[in-house]
Amino acid sequence: MKSTVVIPNYNGIEYLKQCLPSLWEKESVTGNICIVDNGSTDGSQQWIKEHYPQIQLLELAENTGFCHAVNVGIEASNTPYIILLNNDTEVLPGFVKYLEEAMEVSDKIFSVAARMLDMKKKELLDGAGDLYCALGWAYARGKGRPADKYYCKPSEIFSACGGAAIYRKEILEEIGYFDENHFAYLEDCDLGYRAQIYGYRNHYEPRAMVYHAGSASSGSRYNDFKVRLAARNSIYLIYKNMPWIQIILNLPLLLPGFLIKYLFFIRKGMEKSYREGIREGFRLCREKKGKDHKIHFCFFRLKNYLRIQLFLWKNTLERFRQ
Repeated sequence: MKSTVVIPNYNGIEYLKQCLPSLWEKESVTGNICIVDNGSTDGSQQWIKEHYPQIQLLELAENTGFCHAVNVGIEASNTPYIILLNNDTEVLPGFVKYLEEAMEVSDKIFSVAARMLDMKKKELLDGAGDLYCALGWAYARGKGRPADKYYCKPSEIFSACGGAAIYRKEILEEIGYFDENHFAYLEDCDLGYRAQIYGYRNHYEPRAMVYHAGSASSGSRYNDFKVRLAARNSIYLIYKNMPWIQIILNLPLLLPGFLIKYLFFIRKGMEKSYREGIREGFRLCREKKGKDHKIHFCFFRLKNYLRIQLFLWKNTLERFRQ
């Protein structure tokens, strides 16, 4: 096998009962599945041991977040590729094969995102790779659109959604694993951004498909925990990856972008959580643990930064065409 499938799990026993059979029966990756359990209290560990004793199970004492869990799984793997898969997914036949084939097109490809379909409305897209724009927004391409009409061809994307994607481990060793300062949310966008700074590419492969329930761990699309953490990480993402001159260049779009988000969460009754997240984001950027992870500008990577900036502007236009 060329890939290890890493599945982070936190109290997801009901989802695992659907996810694991789809991998076991359709993909024949029985010897290359690693589940990292984040201190579940719902009996997940015992169920895995009883029903899938061949699977590598790494048990953490407490919930350390998505980033740390998948990093543990990546570190434990010894294959050229790492496939990250959420526990609330069901893979369709050929999932692993198509992702691996897409990676082998070029050694400059860092990650490939799968085609994610809504598990409840299977005719709709849940995401066709992620884009990040100059407004400071990250978003899933095609979410809620008819799957038979949109994003049916391979393409370059800004970053792969960590819920169903393949990564080249050799490049992970070069640029670093998931940044655990994020805990969860936007960590995959940050990783895809970092890969581009280093000159690598992220792609989308529509033949590799999964059904995705979505928001399985947090409980809903919008909740106070998710809003606060995503707001915090949106500030950190900018500070970490953009040189100061690029931040200044993008301010005319970043400021209205954050204002629009704030007005949106006022309507949701979650403006307090959003404000707290923004404050926490600025605080993280001032702390040593945030400063230590900032990507320092290198002149020899100037063309990569210019390419990324064009991507940010292009994605801003794309966002309003969705």
